[in-house]
Amino acid sequence: MKINEDNFITRLKAKDERALEYVIDAYGWVIKSVIRKHLYHMKPCQEECMNDVLMAIWDNIQYYDPGKSSFQNWIAGIARYKSVDYLRRYLKELNYQSWEEGLVKEEAGEQMDLLEEELSEETESMLNCLKPKDRELFERLFLEEQDIDTVSSETGMKKEVIYNRVSRGKKKLRKLFSIS
Repeated sequence: MKINEDNFITRLKAKDERALEYVIDAYGWVIKSVIRKHLYHMKPCQEECMNDVLMAIWDNIQYYDPGKSSFQNWIAGIARYKSVDYLRRYLKELNYQSWEEGLVKEEAGEQMDLLEEELSEETESMLNCLKPKDRELFERLFLEEQDIDTVSSETGMKKEVIYNRVSRGKKKLRKLFSIS
């Protein structure tokens, strides 16, 4: 059976490797464009990120819903969030190396500033879709890394309420941004 635009999703769901090859041929440019945009300063990581995106498409094709978005937008979302994951991982690595060596190279510091700025813009654009109170909870718990007890006592909210709001917020983010 020849793989084409009409049957490649069905064939991907059936785990036909030829369908993945079709995705690479037909949509590889989308994935590469998104990765290059987000990992511009990290050329060595771009190919590895591309492989991770393709693996995520392969592993999560059953979650693709043509009623919610086009396939192109869906894979662009996957590429975007895999790229952001690479940025996060790289920043943690850079921080660790800096502490371990006891010195921060000027070039690494500049690159880290650029990456942190890009990552904060991505994070802010994601969190903008949440209600203000939920956004505040996400920022305190995940960006400022405050523990749940501190957030609970400072906001006056019960821990159960915080867990519920965060859970609903995560579901909303997954739905809007196809995070798998």
